[in-house]
Amino acid sequence: MEGRFRVGLTRDFLNAKGELRFGIGLELVGERPDIEWEYLAEDTPEVRNESIRGYDALLVLAPKVTAQTLEGNDRLAIIARFGVGYDSVDVTTCTRRGIAVTITPDGVRRPVAVAAVTYVLALSQKLLVKDRLTRDGRWAEKGDHMGMGVVDRVLGLIGLGNIGREVCRLARPFGLRLIAHDPYVDRDAAASVGAELAGLDDLLRTADFVCICAALTDESRHLIDARRLALMKPTAYLINVARGPIVDQAALTQALRAGRLQGAGLDVFEREPPDPHDPLFAQDNVIVTPHAICWTDQCFADNGRSAWTSILEVAAGRAPQYVANRDVLATPRFRERLRGYGERAARGQTVGGS
Repeated sequence: MEGRFRVGLTRDFLNAKGELRFGIGLELVGERPDIEWEYLAEDTPEVRNESIRGYDALLVLAPKVTAQTLEGNDRLAIIARFGVGYDSVDVTTCTRRGIAVTITPDGVRRPVAVAAVTYVLALSQKLLVKDRLTRDGRWAEKGDHMGMGVVDRVLGLIGLGNIGREVCRLARPFGLRLIAHDPYVDRDAAASVGAELAGLDDLLRTADFVCICAALTDESRHLIDARRLALMKPTAYLINVARGPIVDQAALTQALRAGRLQGAGLDVFEREPPDPHDPLFAQDNVIVTPHAICWTDQCFADNGRSAWTSILEVAAGRAPQYVANRDVLATPRFRERLRGYGERAARGQTVGGS
C-alpha cells in the first residue's frame, strides 16, 4: 500500500506536560511530504506491540523493544536507538525479522567522556562532601576532607572504544597516567590516545580511578564482582558511565560500607530506576546520577541528528552507517525493504507498508 514513510517516537522524549525537552534533530525532517512522524500514544517501560503497527521506523530513547514488541510486525525496517547502548533491544529478533538497529556514537562520544572526567574531578576534589559541609555550617571540618590531586595518578579505562578513547583525550591534559583494558584493542591503538594496555586484574590493582566504558554483554555482566573489587586500592574510586549490570552492585555497596574503596561515581545501576531506599544511597562517598549525567542540549541535538540521518537513509533506500546488527544488511527481508524504499523514492513517491 502506498503512503508516507511513517516514524514513531517513544513518548519519553516529552516531559510531563507533553513538551519536547530538547532538540532531537527534527529539523532534518522539516516539512518533508514523504515523512510522517508522531509520538507513541503511551509512555511505557516496554514498547507495546500494538503501538508500533503501521510504522516503518521507530526512534527509541529508553523503553525496551522485545520479541513480543515485534511479534507479527512485517513493516518495521529500522529501530534507531538514541544513544550507543542497545541492550534494551532484542537484537537477535530484529536481525531475524530484517530490522536494522542503529546507534548514535558521534552524538555520545564527547558528552559521555566529559561525564566520566566530571566524575574524576568531583570525586578527587570531594565536591559532594564539601558542598554538604558548607550548607550545614560545618566550615571548620574542611581540613578533615582533603582531596586527591590527579597529577601522576592512574586512570584505568575498562573499554577503549569510542567513548574510552575520548576520555583519554580529555584526561591527558590533567596529568593523569592512562591505562586501559580492552581485549579488542591493540597496543598501537591504545598508544595513539596515550594509554597503555593492561590485564584487567592488573588495572584494578594499579588504578586510582577505574572508569567503566564497556558495552554490556554476556561476558561483561558482573565483570566487576566482589573478587575484582577486592583487588582495588582502598584509596581508589570506581566510576561507571556504561551499564549498571557490569558491576555487582551489592558487592560494590559492601566494599564501600567496609571502607575498601574511597568512593564511587555511578550514572547507571543494576535496576533502573533503582529503589530509592537502596543502601548504596546511604553512602556519603558516592555520587549518583539518573542515567542522565551526559544529557545536555548538545548531546540530544547531536544524537537526534545522527538517529534521524539513519532513518532518512533507510527511507531513501540506503543502508545507514551505524548499524549495530550488521548481519541484518545481508538478510533478504531487509534488502527487499531497502530496494522498495529506494525505487519509490526514485519515482518521487512515498513508502508505505506491505
